[in-house]
Amino acid sequence: MEELKHECGVAMIRLLKPLDFYERKYGSWRYGLNKLYLMMEKQHNRGQEGAGVACVNLDAPAGEEYMYRERAEGKDAIERVQQMIYAQIVGREGRLTRDGGADGAPAAHADGTFAGQLYLGHLRYSTTGKHGLQHVHPFLRRNNWRAKNLCLCGNFNMTNISEVFGFLTSQGQSPRVYGDSYIVLELMGHRLDREVERLYAEARARGLEGIDITRYIDEHVSMVNVLRTTMPHFDGGYVMCGLTGSGEMFAVRDPWGIRPAYYYQDDEVVVLASERPVIQTCFDLTAEDIHELPPGQSLVVHRNGIAERQQILPPQDYSACSFERIYFSRGSDRDIYLERKRLGEQLTAPIMKAIGGDVEHTVFSYIPNTAEVAFHGMTDGIRRLNHDVRIEKVVWKDIKLRTFITEGEERNDLAAHVYDVTYGSLDPYVDQLVVIDDSVVRGTTLRESIFKILARLHPRKIVMVSSAPQIRYPDYYGIDMSHLEGLCAFRAAVALIRERGMRQLLTDVFRLCKNDPGGANHVVAVYAPFSTEEISRKMVEMLRPEGVDVPIELVFQSIEGLHEACPRHPGDWYFTGHYPTAGGVRMVNLAFVSFMEKEENNQ
Repeated sequence: MEELKHECGVAMIRLLKPLDFYERKYGSWRYGLNKLYLMMEKQHNRGQEGAGVACVNLDAPAGEEYMYRERAEGKDAIERVQQMIYAQIVGREGRLTRDGGADGAPAAHADGTFAGQLYLGHLRYSTTGKHGLQHVHPFLRRNNWRAKNLCLCGNFNMTNISEVFGFLTSQGQSPRVYGDSYIVLELMGHRLDREVERLYAEARARGLEGIDITRYIDEHVSMVNVLRTTMPHFDGGYVMCGLTGSGEMFAVRDPWGIRPAYYYQDDEVVVLASERPVIQTCFDLTAEDIHELPPGQSLVVHRNGIAERQQILPPQDYSACSFERIYFSRGSDRDIYLERKRLGEQLTAPIMKAIGGDVEHTVFSYIPNTAEVAFHGMTDGIRRLNHDVRIEKVVWKDIKLRTFITEGEERNDLAAHVYDVTYGSLDPYVDQLVVIDDSVVRGTTLRESIFKILARLHPRKIVMVSSAPQIRYPDYYGIDMSHLEGLCAFRAAVALIRERGMRQLLTDVFRLCKNDPGGANHVVAVYAPFSTEEISRKMVEMLRPEGVDVPIELVFQSIEGLHEACPRHPGDWYFTGHYPTAGGVRMVNLAFVSFMEKEENNQ
């Protein structure tokens, strides 16, 4: 219901056979390119602001392009990138056609346009507010030495980018852009340069000269060395992926396991993606065929096609993101589907309490569409209590109204009509209405739209259920909820503090956050005086639209219920404030400082 901006998504393919093998077996030398496109489309639930594709051709002769890249902005970016690539293929003086051409794979290979063995795809959503094609992944660092060319993309957000920027400038570098993507590229590129120079000296010591030195470098460059000297500088959640011009493909996951990565390997391909069912669907595999990349490890596929996993950083306290499971990831994954059902079922007891046990006069529904699986779990739980469950599709989402051309109240009035209700779906003033969603973050949609339209049905009571706990803290590892004041639960807690004459608490927390931002998460003290139910009641009071007098109750998932449903994804910092990295703790404290300073300036 409250649309959170999506995370980034990654996809990688390394073809292990010559292109003519795929032409013979699958009917096209573009097998890798087509699979990459499919993997990106299957992850379109993730980044929707832009997309990019890169390719490396290991067989391109000197003087011809061997590293390709195309990028586009917008929700249709994947399709546009594909169109641009195929336009180049088809337009190569008529030598190729969309079906492979008269010359087939060998001509394509020689011609070179996105014909290669290494493919990299990225789906972007910005959590930094920086937009434009220059910010769309993958990023490319060029050099006349193939081994020094670096193409990089990732699903990540770094919390200590100012420190890394300072490190780079202290080394004499002058990055052109201040942003985590560019800073990662420059630091890793610098380390790659050093690796190539090390191999150059080694080759000379072996008596090699000329082109033999280049071959030696290309065959021996170690991305493991590069990653081990690059990644210790960063604090954050990430899956970093890249290609080098000499043919190294790599991915590395943060040591806390915050961001997800899955891979598969056989004798034809090595593939990696942000989500497991993407690989399952695109390559017709079982869940057991696919492996999760462990925290702190890299998957490197060398120029010769040999793949290996290496521990780059020691694993830290495992903190795989639980919000990935609740909201972002595709529900077609076997485990995610079952977890979301459990999240709904575990809310049975508090829902029964909220409706006073009167199932007979209660209609159950959900807000489309990501909460549907939790809804099935919720209704299964009610049925297990030997009750018949009345299910109706109460809420419909209409086409996205174009509200950007209006302002203020006009915009809010239009936004209120994004959703509509099924009139006659309950008995007015007799039936209660239970509606489940996967999260309540800012509360804006509830206030401006949902509560208003549900009230038109005249239910005896509205019970709004969240399959996630109260979101109390921002995320700094790749999800776009980085401001404390944007969170409804935080606003409710602050309002309670002020109502009860506890303003000194805010002052004390402000002083701690400002003087000791790198210590503990001091913001937890804002919530400490209140129960979950007290904050929920205050949220209802704040979100109730003017003129709506129907009783409303908010029911949230418990922290214990979350961990019981998603036991292998314990990362819960947005609910508990238990950030896994020092950078996350520092940023939430500084966010509170920023909030208090804005409040002071507005008084």
